[in-house]
Amino acid sequence: MASSARQEISDTLVVGSYKLGSLLSKGVPGFLSGTIGSLVGLPASLGMRDKRKMVERHMRRVRPLASSIEIRRLTQQVFDSYARYYLESFRLPTLTSAQVAASFTVEGYHENMLPALDRGKGVILALPHLGGWEWAGRWAADLGHKMTVVVEPIQPPELFEWFADLRRKFGMTVISLGPDAGPAVLKSLRNNEVLCLLSDRDITGGGIEVEFFGERTKLPAGPATLALRTGAALLPTAAYFTNRGVGHHGVIGAPMNCDRHGKLREDVQRITQKLACELETLIRRAPEQWHLLQPNWPSDPGYGEDHEGSHDRSSSQDPT
Repeated sequence: MASSARQEISDTLVVGSYKLGSLLSKGVPGFLSGTIGSLVGLPASLGMRDKRKMVERHMRRVRPLASSIEIRRLTQQVFDSYARYYLESFRLPTLTSAQVAASFTVEGYHENMLPALDRGKGVILALPHLGGWEWAGRWAADLGHKMTVVVEPIQPPELFEWFADLRRKFGMTVISLGPDAGPAVLKSLRNNEVLCLLSDRDITGGGIEVEFFGERTKLPAGPATLALRTGAALLPTAAYFTNRGVGHHGVIGAPMNCDRHGKLREDVQRITQKLACELETLIRRAPEQWHLLQPNWPSDPGYGEDHEGSHDRSSSQDPT
């Protein structure tokens, strides 16, 4: 009973802190979000030593020839960027469509995304945990696109529902990752919607083994499997912060070749490996905006623990 009470109090404090952060962020002018992010990012990185060490490992993978000083600089920038991500996500519901559009530029929208939607089979945007992707989602929803996002359940459930409601305010449909997600995802593609899948981390443990930044690991099989089974276009995509204050830039890649060549699993493996290469390119463009604070390779301490259900509630994957 005591343990249950402590957990309930902890959950209440966690949810309350996010709500308070959301309330305070609404008073932050857009041009100060980068500066405030840096002010928040420094104590956050100092207070989360294990996650800082993990980010350093990831930065070393992206920039293997970088000096120790450069790796530390990139690592701190990851935390600064992550804080900015939250600040801007919390502010999004209060902004007008004109304000969102004014600070967003994009490449590949007319050349890649619109023609893919014209095919009528839906579009899968495969994204890394990078930059301010929610801003891009809000921008696309404002244009009238039906946006669906699949996200990992987080603890406590009240926090997950709060974030889901936040995204619904952006105009997104939120699907919780799990055994019941399949029918909802297929329905969204049949309705020719835009499905957003964060694709740089295998959450369930049932992913496909690939080489990713020079080391073997697993990435989700979902993007390739859905593209093969539905005919939906698979587009590697990222959204970047463009400067310290305001500004975002989206990159929507060309549709990947998802033709059937052989057995389904062999095709899924082939496409997932190609997607891993595409994600590498997108991440290398701005590694300091790659908000991956969790173990992602078998050599990382703690890798696989969340797959076994043994991870602590407070260390769950962030709501991105």
